[in-house]
Amino acid sequence: MIEQPYPSVADTDAAPPTAQGKIDQYFQISARGSTQRREVVAGITTFMAMVYAVFVVPGMLGKAGFDTSAVFVAVCLTTAFGSLLMGLWAKLPIAIGCAISLTAFMAFGLVLGQHLSPAVALGAVFLMGVVFTAISVTGVRTWILRNLPAGVAHGAGIGIGLFLLLIASNEVGLVIKNPGPGLPVSLGNITAFPVMMSILGLAAIFGLERRRVPGGILLVIVAISTLGLVFDPAVKFTGIFALPTLSAPGHTSLIGAMDIRGALSAAVLPSVLALVMTAVFDATGTIRAVAGQANQLDATGRIHNGGRALTADSVSSIFSAFFGGAPAAAYIESTVGVAAGARTGLAAVTVGALFLAVMFFSPLAGLVPSYATAPALMYVGLLMLSRVSRLHMDDLVDALSGLVCAVFIVLTCNIVTGIMLGFCTLVIGRIVSGEWRKLNIGTVAIAVALAAFYAGGWAI
Repeated sequence: MIEQPYPSVADTDAAPPTAQGKIDQYFQISARGSTQRREVVAGITTFMAMVYAVFVVPGMLGKAGFDTSAVFVAVCLTTAFGSLLMGLWAKLPIAIGCAISLTAFMAFGLVLGQHLSPAVALGAVFLMGVVFTAISVTGVRTWILRNLPAGVAHGAGIGIGLFLLLIASNEVGLVIKNPGPGLPVSLGNITAFPVMMSILGLAAIFGLERRRVPGGILLVIVAISTLGLVFDPAVKFTGIFALPTLSAPGHTSLIGAMDIRGALSAAVLPSVLALVMTAVFDATGTIRAVAGQANQLDATGRIHNGGRALTADSVSSIFSAFFGGAPAAAYIESTVGVAAGARTGLAAVTVGALFLAVMFFSPLAGLVPSYATAPALMYVGLLMLSRVSRLHMDDLVDALSGLVCAVFIVLTCNIVTGIMLGFCTLVIGRIVSGEWRKLNIGTVAIAVALAAFYAGGWAI
């Protein structure tokens, strides 16, 4: 998901409008200083900002052996379910969809990196959703947030951003494996059509986002796909409309295909933990950011219906795993809708309804080449690097352990390895520096458990 700071729009109404109808009363639209029309328009704006995911997510999972048309439908169903649940239950203007960063972890970390089957990877996503739901409703989330150092948490986000940049650059041939001696990677053919399209597309996204053009990322994907259809013989038009399906000839159905027993193995559980850790920080930060912009915080700084919001986020991953999709998370693109005036759950409901309609356009996913979605991945990765500013260098041990986590996620192409090294360097650094009092039992326990896992040779 994109971390793009959009300024909120101040309500200009001299007085809150009078409540009109059951919809207004249910969502408290008038009470929150908005109108039904404004909420629907804002929902459409959020949809335009995040619909690119229906092309990016199937593209990444397709590299891991998933049927792209089935994943396309799964992404639409997941986004519709999560957004409708968030809007109708939590009543917040926050859309939920398949997270780009967690999708990358699933595709390139679990399936391609650890050589897990897609079914086991879906099982890991399911377990992540169950654990995240449990900690959301029991309050364990508070304990986790208290025991996970801020530096390592931000470092994981930075590392995943760098990981996305590497994945996208390698996919289009901008960065390739070095065939000779020396460093492991080298520059590819910079003049190749896919490389040039990716670079131009990335620059175009910069400009459109700077101008705050609604759906700028989608516009770039459409433009590059059109150029590919004209100049690239590999890009072929196969239609526009198709009935939604979660299976295709030559592929088994993704419905209920998750292998939960396989995901419970000692080799996979640390990856499940990494998914949970990432989701905890990602969901909490995103939901708080969007709710704060929408003025949905109480006097103590707590999110209105915050518990329901986190639960809706985590339950969506369970739903996504069942239909063969990627882990779900709240989308920071929801801030675009808030900037357009969204204040209630009606905006999220609008997003969910629109994604249900998108399911019937699955042939378009096959029309989008990898170099059309690569700029979106690069852009997301670059924005995730902004988390560097959240590292406090006055606490050198915490900040540098976070950077160790970030760098080694990329150097090892393994998120769990980066997190393990981040925890271990933090604990050892605190002890050596004499700052052991800043450690707590939970942090030390997590570090010891991760170190033992790697020392025992169970890591992949």
